[in-house]
Amino acid sequence: MRIVIAEDSVLLRAGLTRILADAGEDVVATVGDADELLRVVRLHRPDLALTDVRMPPTHTDDGLRAALAIRAEFPEIALLVLSQYVEEQYATELLASNNSGIGYLLKDRVADVGDFLGTLRRVAEGATVLDPEVVSQLLARSRRHDPLERLTAREREVLGLMAEGRTNASIARTLVVSDKAVEKHVGNIFTKLDLPPAADDHRRVLAVLHWIRE
Repeated sequence: MRIVIAEDSVLLRAGLTRILADAGEDVVATVGDADELLRVVRLHRPDLALTDVRMPPTHTDDGLRAALAIRAEFPEIALLVLSQYVEEQYATELLASNNSGIGYLLKDRVADVGDFLGTLRRVAEGATVLDPEVVSQLLARSRRHDPLERLTAREREVLGLMAEGRTNASIARTLVVSDKAVEKHVGNIFTKLDLPPAADDHRRVLAVLHWIRE
């Protein structure tokens, strides 16, 4: 397997190179920044690119953004992210782009060389392998960003009936509550879904769209 390694720590880069070479893999290039990663991937077209997240030039999320660029340009190249951090936004984008041949491991939780090599080879074969902590943080992010999670059980019932095209009066009869109670629930729904009054927007339709996308 032909592999490119992107890691700004010289010692870790050398260690990964040695481990992979001893395991019979072909490390065709090693680099210390995200721009060089893109260059050598274009040059060598490896089977797999292994990258850190926080790398030069900005030491923020350059490595993960480079992985996204590689996936867009060369979807056949497997990607293994090995990092100390879970960068939630770009990790979600990477998984959404094409979830075959992608791995995301946390450095501190890689305790066995054999397990690491097994993971790397599974990713190269097209598997998706995520550290459990990565999964946990991405699920937490999803819950935080789902506006429907803010709704009470009754408000979700009301929104579901709105999605069926029911009027407030019809919803009140179905739920056996007063029209005033339904108006209050609908108002709460608009507030919790961040739908302020606007001349050009139909808030009822926008609220239903949130429900449909669930």
